[in-house]
Amino acid sequence: MVGVLALQGDFYKHKSILDKLEVESIYVKNFKDLRRTNALIIPGGESSVLSMLIDRYSLRDRLIKYSQCFSIFGTCAGMIMMSRTKKLGHNVEPLNIMDFTISRNSWGPQINSFEKEVDFKNFKISKFNAIFIRAPKVLKFNNNIKVDYIGRKEAVILDDGKHMACSFHPELGQDIRLHKYFLNKFYNE
Repeated sequence: MVGVLALQGDFYKHKSILDKLEVESIYVKNFKDLRRTNALIIPGGESSVLSMLIDRYSLRDRLIKYSQCFSIFGTCAGMIMMSRTKKLGHNVEPLNIMDFTISRNSWGPQINSFEKEVDFKNFKISKFNAIFIRAPKVLKFNNNIKVDYIGRKEAVILDDGKHMACSFHPELGQDIRLHKYFLNKFYNE
């Protein structure tokens, strides 16, 4: 069963896509829910609130341990939480699950949000409408991570062979291909 971390953010949109794909899924709000899953999506939202709620519900250590056995897909704020970034301020403490660092809200404030059709050649996904809302930018990543870019230099999607993260919101459009990629590669029913 796939879990969608449902503490804050657009978790219901991810569940809607999983429902379209006819994948059994549940909202994860506590450790009991997490234990029922064997893959997890950490949605976009506000990373400082998400970090605080992960601690409030005693999920930090459990998510880190979970990531050693099961795959996680983080989008936008979920990407921030999966990073190894040391200090992000605003009470954001990443989970250090994937070997990359980011800077928060680096595409600008809410008013600078944008959509762009992107070809993710390394992921064999063309013409994907990527929606960026106060998105993080990838600063550095391990060379063993599969990456795709927007433009020539901005890494926006990463796959380390166990986990995935993207700086945009794939759940906001009608395109299910990125979720399908994650499920096909990482999810074992």
